[in-house]
Amino acid sequence: MSEFEFLDGQLHAEGVPLSKIAEEYGTPTFVYSKASIVTAYENFQAAFSGHDHQICYAVKANSNLGILSLLASMGSGFDIVSGGELQRVLKAGGEAAKVVFSGVGKQAWEIELAIEKGIGCFNLESDSELNLVNEIAARLNKIAAISVRVNPDVDAKTHPYTATGLKENKFGVSAREAVAIYRRAAKLSNIEIQGIDYHIGSQITDISPLVDSLAHILELVDELETMNISLSHIDVGGGIGITYKDEQSINIDEYASAILQTLGDHGQKLLFEPGRYIVGNAGILLSRVVTIKQNDNKKFAVVDAAMNDLIRPALYQSWQRIENIEQSSGPRDSYDVVGPICESADFLGKNRELPLCKGDLVAVYSSGAYGFVMSSNYNSRDRAAELLVSGTDIHCIRQRESFADQIRLESIPGDD
Repeated sequence: MSEFEFLDGQLHAEGVPLSKIAEEYGTPTFVYSKASIVTAYENFQAAFSGHDHQICYAVKANSNLGILSLLASMGSGFDIVSGGELQRVLKAGGEAAKVVFSGVGKQAWEIELAIEKGIGCFNLESDSELNLVNEIAARLNKIAAISVRVNPDVDAKTHPYTATGLKENKFGVSAREAVAIYRRAAKLSNIEIQGIDYHIGSQITDISPLVDSLAHILELVDELETMNISLSHIDVGGGIGITYKDEQSINIDEYASAILQTLGDHGQKLLFEPGRYIVGNAGILLSRVVTIKQNDNKKFAVVDAAMNDLIRPALYQSWQRIENIEQSSGPRDSYDVVGPICESADFLGKNRELPLCKGDLVAVYSSGAYGFVMSSNYNSRDRAAELLVSGTDIHCIRQRESFADQIRLESIPGDD
């Protein structure tokens, strides 16, 4: 059940009408449902309750401290890709020992910070990265736990910008190269081989490539075992998709059954990196119609949210549901829902049948993941506020930016 439902003709976030939120906090505003996040996390946990596992939430999906704190309180680990994300996790109360550090371009200062804080594991992307981690760990007189990210060359059947498991992608190494890295790592005194990692893409709605990838990885796990290189965990990444329009999203229990069946007698702990699955449908972007205009036969609903707030439609040509927050039996018309930015790519939805008037409020669904985190100040626009709703309580977890916030780090030469 969605936590965004119509009650008495008006769309609510849990027990709060969105019109109240607009009145008190303005627009555009990201609104998240605590209950939705908790339910998604608990469903994932329950699906794998029969096998040793750890959820490492993908911080990149939504890195707000309020969201991270909520997940940390439920025992979540975290998948990070930068030193900044690590600092956010620690600030929010996350445990360093439950952090895995992914990404192809880890910098020396980030690796040093991660080792000093005692993170759980580095997901290595190359032989040169192994060298760098070992050098820094030796200098700090520490042992760094590592896994190697393997590229299984499996098509995730998703958008090309979010596919990460094909050999032409920048992520991971081949199975042959992985074997060489593990052999070298086994000889290094400041490295502890802990696991193996793979991640084939994002917004995946078909179980088969996820299962095929694991099967390929298990062959490598068995090969390493013959070399006396034993792995304690398998990080299967994330990528489980959600329903934006009419996709048949993956049933988490069926996913768990397929993964565990493929795993067979392998007893390694499983690590998962869900992001979108946890927060994607837990958020909406609330916006107000500024004006209605018509160019020949095309009608535009110009709203106060824009591509700087939600770039997914422009970047990925993604479809996200848009609705007037007031249920209406009035006439519907076809609109391109667009923002005020000076780009033709500045749209949230095209050819949407909606009952709209100037001043109406609209909700852009499925905006909990890759929404605010990808926002910018393009056209010198203040970034939106973020709210977390719990029942009838509203928590402002990020205030709306001001112009002063935008220019705080800038200066004019001579004005010292």
